[in-house]
Amino acid sequence: MTDTISDCAAAVSAFFADAFAELDGWRNDLSGGEPAVRPTDLDAHVEGLVVPALTGTSPLFVGAGFIAAPGYVRGRDIHFAWWLGPQTGNPLLGSSSSATRLDLATRAYTDYVRDFRTLEWYQVPQSTNQTHVTGPYVDHLCTCEYIFTLTMPVRIDADTPMVGVVGADVSVRRLETAVLPLFLAADRPLALVNAVDRVVLSTEPTVQVGQLAPHSGNWLECTGLPFRVLVGPDPLPRL
Repeated sequence: MTDTISDCAAAVSAFFADAFAELDGWRNDLSGGEPAVRPTDLDAHVEGLVVPALTGTSPLFVGAGFIAAPGYVRGRDIHFAWWLGPQTGNPLLGSSSSATRLDLATRAYTDYVRDFRTLEWYQVPQSTNQTHVTGPYVDHLCTCEYIFTLTMPVRIDADTPMVGVVGADVSVRRLETAVLPLFLAADRPLALVNAVDRVVLSTEPTVQVGQLAPHSGNWLECTGLPFRVLVGPDPLPRL
């Protein structure tokens, strides 16, 4: 592997490491509290943590917040303390110049979140006590963008059950802005592939985003992530 190709895998790892470092700070701030909280107190706390990360210059996240485990928020089985960053021509939200709270009551087709404990972004951190990347997928709940959802488990202390997950949504476009120039500079066609072998981004026109990756070629793991860089011949083979 050339140094440039290794740099591509390292850049993907660094991109997500920066995102998880932000989430880890939020998690530490939310840990160590009471075994049950009032919704207004939790919302104010989470809003103060995440809104600055959604409204700065070239924000990394398009949405962020905390999803509470059933029973953690007094009187609530479902509680999403989640904010969306400013939007430009969003098909759901229109345009906005500030962060806005996600209101499930205004969203159609949200019945599936009533059993959110079965959803990947919640269930995997709960069962593994590890960070997790879900996606990419089209976010029909919030932004209609092609996104990754990053989540971390939150506990009051090491011996107590998870009280929820802290998380953030990152658009694939934001990842492309950060790493695609490096991919294009490589002397071989490259594709970034997720854990289920779907192409996330590609520099080879015959390998399209969203399709299954070709089985031929060399692979380079992205450290600590469910992603690999596929290094193909010139050109990458068609499926």
